[in-house]
Amino acid sequence: MADHNVDLLVIGAGASGASVAMEAVRRGLTVALLDAGDIGGGTSCRSTKLLHGGVRYLELAFKTLDLAQLQLVREALLERGHWLEQAPFLAHRLELVLPTDTLWGQLYYQAGLGLYDLLAGQQRIGRSRGISRDALQESLPMLKPGRGGVAYSDGQFDDARLNLLLASTAEQGGASLRTRCRVVGFERSANGRLSAAISETDTGIQERWAAGVIVNATGIQADSIRQLADPQAAPRMLTSRGCHLVLEQNLCPGGLGLLVPSTADGRVLFMLPFHGRTLVGTTDAPCSIDAATTPTDEEEDYLLGYVRQWFPALSDPTVTSRWAGGRPLLRPAGDSLDSSRVVREHEVEQLPCGLVSVMGGKWTTCRPMANDTLQAVAAQLGRPLGVPQPLSLLGSADTPSETRQLLMKQAGQLKDLLADGPLRNQQIAHLQSNHGLQALPMISRVDPALREPLSSVIPLCQGEIDHAIQSEHARSASDVLARRCRLAMVDLAEARRLQPMVEERLDQLTGTAVSTSPINHQLMP
Repeated sequence: MADHNVDLLVIGAGASGASVAMEAVRRGLTVALLDAGDIGGGTSCRSTKLLHGGVRYLELAFKTLDLAQLQLVREALLERGHWLEQAPFLAHRLELVLPTDTLWGQLYYQAGLGLYDLLAGQQRIGRSRGISRDALQESLPMLKPGRGGVAYSDGQFDDARLNLLLASTAEQGGASLRTRCRVVGFERSANGRLSAAISETDTGIQERWAAGVIVNATGIQADSIRQLADPQAAPRMLTSRGCHLVLEQNLCPGGLGLLVPSTADGRVLFMLPFHGRTLVGTTDAPCSIDAATTPTDEEEDYLLGYVRQWFPALSDPTVTSRWAGGRPLLRPAGDSLDSSRVVREHEVEQLPCGLVSVMGGKWTTCRPMANDTLQAVAAQLGRPLGVPQPLSLLGSADTPSETRQLLMKQAGQLKDLLADGPLRNQQIAHLQSNHGLQALPMISRVDPALREPLSSVIPLCQGEIDHAIQSEHARSASDVLARRCRLAMVDLAEARRLQPMVEERLDQLTGTAVSTSPINHQLMP
């Protein structure tokens, strides 16, 4: 059995675990990051793709006089600004509209969204504004007529790619990164504290990871690791399933998204531009962990019902992809199962055995979650951590302005490398949005014959597929087609068409092709 010794072992390579690993590397710790499946293969690749403060939480904060939720909104808005600055190639500003047909509704939304803007402070990315019926009809031409609204700004991003870049940046900074490497047991010192973890690969190879501190960042699976470390630990997690659909029809041709602020049962729905199509989500239903990633027919009917209600001209929407993800919510007092009212706060717990668990939270606030976790790590180690050293996100330059300048320059260089054709501009945009400033060195190493786009939906090429397998830990067709690029999340039929070729490349380059279909986006083994 291979034996490793690190300062910090992080279990779970989703958004929170990858952030903890990256921030720990910046502070000089030796780090190992393990995941039982793929990087970001759980909830972290199944979000609504929004970097946001949470308009719903702002409204709930005032209705319930809950300052904790107001603080969560403020923190998330600051983090929204951070990611838009640090990763402009995969995150961008998106304007959304809350529709209303009454003057009172206009005034109510303008007041609330004006405060939303103010809470962002210097990280404000736009001003909310009233939008007339005619202007709204122009941006959303199939929307049922007779409504104006209030538009506001949030961020839209590629969750799986940002997750991958966080983990890859940590790895580049010195962290050991293992995927498909499940923690199956712990070792304890004489005083009962955790001293090591035992991991096992899907082929049965075990490794021992001695660590000063072990962090559990496994999202909805947090209780399983907590109870592996301490069988007496009481469950803390509540799982809520969010279902998403992708429609072939582009209902947002003007680039303006729609937020339905309150459905008949009090949920919030989004209809957003997404790769030239429309992303519709999300539901909010308490569920078991086993059911967290499986959309139900009832949820699909529910979402399509609201699509038809708001876009009556679209009588027969075409669903090209569907997925679900389990939100990791902290169980509220009294064990209530009303997940729609659970604040998306996080908590860093320390069990008597020494296990540190970071639980709850949301994608936008993964960085504050990591910083809070490292405070607990420092306490466990009994020493302050080093001052964070500069470590640019892979694909970015040292400063946001330099990143933007170099991206513009790189676009011209990519144009010279790619064959002239109808998809060239689309392919340049795709390469830059996926790889940032790493797009040019990556594609330069690829044989020109392997640079040809393989799909008009998302113009990935064989060179990118090989790069994902050789340099980005992809080990299945789902890894490549659902997370290294988003093809399976946009068009399942197109992903199925490319799946045999991807599995052939996996077999040729690694000798093992994990046959996990991109069709249902289930968690990897």
